[in-house]
Amino acid sequence: MTSRHRVVIVGGGFGGLAAAKALRRAPVDVTMVDRQSHHLFQPLLYQVATGVLSQGNVAPPLRDVLRHQGNAEVVLAEVDGVDLERCVVRCRLLDRTWEVPYDSLIMAAGSAQSYFGHDEFAVHAPGMKTIDDALEVRGRLFGAFELAELEDDAGRRTAWTTFVVVGAGPTGVEMAGQIAELSRYSLRSNFRRIDTAAARIVLVDAAPRILSSFDERLARRAAEKLERMGVEIRTGTLVTGMDAASVELKTTSGVVRLAAMTKIWSAGVQASPLGTELAAQAGVESSRSGRVPVEADCTLPGRPEVFVVGDLMALDSLPGLAEVAIQSGRHAAAEIRRRLDGDTRPRPFRYRDLGSLAAVSRFYAVGERRGARIWGFAGWLVWLFVHLTFLTGFKNRISALFHWMISFFGRSRPERTITARQVFARQALQGGRVRG
Repeated sequence: MTSRHRVVIVGGGFGGLAAAKALRRAPVDVTMVDRQSHHLFQPLLYQVATGVLSQGNVAPPLRDVLRHQGNAEVVLAEVDGVDLERCVVRCRLLDRTWEVPYDSLIMAAGSAQSYFGHDEFAVHAPGMKTIDDALEVRGRLFGAFELAELEDDAGRRTAWTTFVVVGAGPTGVEMAGQIAELSRYSLRSNFRRIDTAAARIVLVDAAPRILSSFDERLARRAAEKLERMGVEIRTGTLVTGMDAASVELKTTSGVVRLAAMTKIWSAGVQASPLGTELAAQAGVESSRSGRVPVEADCTLPGRPEVFVVGDLMALDSLPGLAEVAIQSGRHAAAEIRRRLDGDTRPRPFRYRDLGSLAAVSRFYAVGERRGARIWGFAGWLVWLFVHLTFLTGFKNRISALFHWMISFFGRSRPERTITARQVFARQALQGGRVRG
């Protein structure tokens, strides 16, 4: 008896999950390997960090998402590497190691936060790439106001209520806007000794303007809205240093040090280290951000059985967006199905741009698609519809909508629970790695 075609998918993000679902009725056995047990809707992580949504709203369990797909299984493991010659994926969990063989491989390992060579900044400025990051940021944000309430020294109180967001792309803009709303509206009547509305929010980026990937007129509207909300925008500014209590900023006028206890990093991404290993085995050079050059059909050069999708692939200068990952994952699945049907001609991947959106504040968003621009309340309605549509699972959509009604039509933040473990777990884990 001939065994069925084995498809291994590394990564349960947008690309990997889209590929797995697209293979639902294919005559294959799908094994999804991920070091996390959940699928993460990263575009809404900033709302987890600012108390709007719970982690469950944006991170449904992979096993639950694929529970009705009989040909798919989920394996919780860290992928240590891939042996292209032997067609196996090396896996590790705690003290156990093993190999998973494949006939077709879809690499959708995604990306992590990049600190542009200053990884030491991560201790003081968590990124926005994982649930752990979002919960740590939440703990730092709400904890800063708590500690400011206890502080007698005016200078330290100001430092506790100064928030620096590094990176003025969509995530940074959305984060800065939410912190402004949090301090100006949601928390204003919660404290007795401090005025949360006096909090200072500083949005920093090395680029000459915010939302550099958007139309300049939309970016200007977003900047004006943020400034009306009290956000201080510093473009053309580099972060050159950082410690627990401050951040060093370099501008054309010189270097300044800003006292700020809470820093959040949303400035760059770096592809999974698996990309560099794959590129080396295939004899190609990965990009500076670790992306792997692929053929037009998303396959690894010289390895038609290996597909690289999403943030891990370098193809036609496509951006690291969720929709790119989804479409490339589906394309890889379609190629596998065609081959099993006897059609071995490769089809080039054609990306369909569905546009870009950024929510600046409640009831205000900017968006564009193929030259058409939208902003304000109309933009926010489009943003709301798109994100509800792309959230995984009916239960998550209903729950998110309920949380949004509480936050957007009222002043409360339903998810404000914080613990010291969330804030200090990063240092504890890194300390454990050093000692080990």
